Amino acid sequence: MTQIIETNHQLEAKRLADIFAERAELIDAEASFPYANFEDLKKSGFLSLTIPKEYGGEGLNLYQFLQIQETLAKGDAPTALSLGWQLGVLLEQAEDRNWSEESFAKVCRLVVEKKALLNLAQTERATGSPSRGGIPTTVAEKEGNGWKINGSKSFTSMAVALDYSIVTVDVNRTGKKGYVLIDHKLPGVRVEETWDSISMKATKSDDLILDNVLVAKDDLLFQEDPKKPFPKGWYLQIPAVYLGVAAAARDYAIHFASTFQPNTLPGPIKEVPEVRRKIGEIELELFKAREVLYAVATKWVEQPDKRAELGPSLQAAKHIVTNSANNIVDLAMRIVGARSLSAKNPLQRHYRDVRAGLHNPPTDDAIVYNLAKSVLD
Repeated sequence: MTQIIETNHQLEAKRLADIFAERAELIDAEASFPYANFEDLKKSGFLSLTIPKEYGGEGLNLYQFLQIQETLAKGDAPTALSLGWQLGVLLEQAEDRNWSEESFAKVCRLVVEKKALLNLAQTERATGSPSRGGIPTTVAEKEGNGWKINGSKSFTSMAVALDYSIVTVDVNRTGKKGYVLIDHKLPGVRVEETWDSISMKATKSDDLILDNVLVAKDDLLFQEDPKKPFPKGWYLQIPAVYLGVAAAARDYAIHFASTFQPNTLPGPIKEVPEVRRKIGEIELELFKAREVLYAVATKWVEQPDKRAELGPSLQAAKHIVTNSANNIVDLAMRIVGARSLSAKNPLQRHYRDVRAGLHNPPTDDAIVYNLAKSVLD
């Protein structure tokens, strides 16, 4: 497996995570977007980490990207997950180069030079998660020398703060999925604040409404054949984030067990056999999850010619890691006890946040059926 080397980016991610952790309670309580966190990310150059060096970025690969995501999520999971959507779509393009060189260079310049925030807006209330294979109901129709876009997207993380979205569309109602760059300053673009989740509040994953939005011809970045889906390695950012949440819960539980001493015991509760057993179980889950996640990421990085075959491995990794992360947080709360349910205790936030990993695509049921399909059909 690729050796984990603590790079300058990793050290900076740890520094930022410590800052984000101090703000996390208030941001969660207010259900507000973490603007200050993203200002710090911009100052540190983190918006362009996965942009190739020839376009002004840092050129991080999937393995390095996941390390950053896990680290940042220990400080604030919504911030990390939101950043990951931007870094992930840029990483996918850095690997695949499906867009024209001019289009990719344009988007990279927006991020590198203007510190633009962008996200891939795919999910729709009518079709559900794009991992289910539905054709977008959002439509791009020819209009003069450009395109007219109509539709809406749900679960658009960072919606209130985005400068641009890359929106999936049905191109001229042909059933071909297109990806269109939308400037949020354009007439007809608006955000409907519908996000009322108790989990990952600060992602502000509101609805994006597109009402007769006119874009240029070359803002249609790419068209793909939905009948020939290609695995997306960068989606591993989802389990990486929830692994970071689990690691934060684990650290809290160990500190609590090492310092809390009820007057009925001669020492801290870490000496209690049942507490030690639970900590051991946490370590097993954490070891398993990290080994699986980074083993699959290593295959992706080191064997690019075999990426088309890695779909089942990517999905299995998501299933294993997100479920392990939930188990870790649960065990941490059992160690801490009723105090973990206090509104001031970070474990209750970690518990709410880590649950979202089970619902981020692909969901457990889809993964299990896809794994069966991969060997039976």
